Amino acid sequence: MTDTAVADESDAADAANATHAANATHAANTTDAGTADRDDAPAPDRTETTEVVVVGCGPGGAVLASLLARSGVDVTLVEREATFEREYRGFGWNPGVVRLFDEMGVLDDVLDLAHETVRDGSFVVAGERVSVLDFDLLDTDYPYALLMEQPALLELLVDRASAYDGFVFRPSTTVTDLRRDADGAVCGVVARDRAADEVVAVDARVVVGADGRYSTVRSTADIDAGLFDSPIDLVWFTLPAGAVDAATQGQFGPGGVLVHFGLGGGRLQVGYPVLDGTWPAVRAEGFDAFRERVAAVDPAVADAMAAHLDGFADTTLLDVAPGVAPTWTRDGLVLLGDAAHVASPIGAQGNPLAVEDAVVLHDLLAGALASGNGPLSAATLRPFERRRRPTVERVIRLQRRGARSLAAWLRYGRYVPPALVRVPAAAFGRVAARSRLARRPVEAFALGDRSVSVARDRFVDADGD
Repeated sequence: MTDTAVADESDAADAANATHAANATHAANTTDAGTADRDDAPAPDRTETTEVVVVGCGPGGAVLASLLARSGVDVTLVEREATFEREYRGFGWNPGVVRLFDEMGVLDDVLDLAHETVRDGSFVVAGERVSVLDFDLLDTDYPYALLMEQPALLELLVDRASAYDGFVFRPSTTVTDLRRDADGAVCGVVARDRAADEVVAVDARVVVGADGRYSTVRSTADIDAGLFDSPIDLVWFTLPAGAVDAATQGQFGPGGVLVHFGLGGGRLQVGYPVLDGTWPAVRAEGFDAFRERVAAVDPAVADAMAAHLDGFADTTLLDVAPGVAPTWTRDGLVLLGDAAHVASPIGAQGNPLAVEDAVVLHDLLAGALASGNGPLSAATLRPFERRRRPTVERVIRLQRRGARSLAAWLRYGRYVPPALVRVPAAAFGRVAARSRLARRPVEAFALGDRSVSVARDRFVDADGD
């Protein structure tokens, strides 16, 4: 993949012309059915109309919907789950996201939620504690990261958006298809409202696919996920906080690797990386054998597993293959977050990338929707992808490099004498504390794209009143 430049003035002119043409023909070309392009598609029991329909109430979708609502845009947020209490993949919020939360005016409320604050990123490598990143060394007013679970945060964002008349939240609603006008532009979604047991059509000028790694919007639009092979998988499980010493974020030992971090609320998340394709064989050996593997890295974690886990039923295998879709836009449709680019857990970048996407897309949509009445053209939406793709591809490259290094340790770490690892590990910690060049890859993860900023001038209550 190659990096692309931000749209120049000719791109903007093309986008304006394309949008004008789309708006001029949309009203005449849209059929009464809205059309979902399938003869067997059930007729909707009801039809709603909005400006933007956001599919998926994850961090990216919730932030975008909240920002648009505050900017006076009519937005419907559709979520297939009935509640926020479900399994999530991402727990990390780097200093770059903390800054954006502050610009959104929600940081104080976020800090009131259950969370852990990280000011030093460190690992134990062959018995040597190594500080990978001292957050006080970062060029930021927010020298810390947050670790927390998503439900309370998502509820906070939805509550904030609900203060605006143009916002509608539809939980228990599963998108099944896209609606298209006579020219083929996406002009809404078809979904099943399970609470009402109805098929609902939501017409909109733009559909935002924020529905994650296995995006229905992306697949229905016939856009490939662009996944890369990953040399590792990750086994997740949760322990009570205090069950093990979580002063560091992980351990590298001859027997393998463990990562762990507090989530607030008395919970500790633990990850055990395995080589790709090896988990079925590990499971076949039995849970006690798995605990012995973990004990080779940290016996305390293995003891806590025996006390608090009910076998493999309390573990989850994450597919961690990253990817970048070849395109993020169609006429009337745009993808963000994992629907557009799947991040691996390495560096905890999924949430930050999604939030940055939402902030950038908010500014573009709030401006583009101020005129016209038809689906926004792909040319209008494409500057968002041009702006974000270089950053995303850089992060994905760093994650893939990290995955290869981690896989090499899993394969060969047991053969490396601890002393041979301990000395360079300690040296790296000392160099990283003094050299910005050595910290640069870690800072890229920690600070994100510092050019991204919330367009507060779009808010209808720009002064915060």
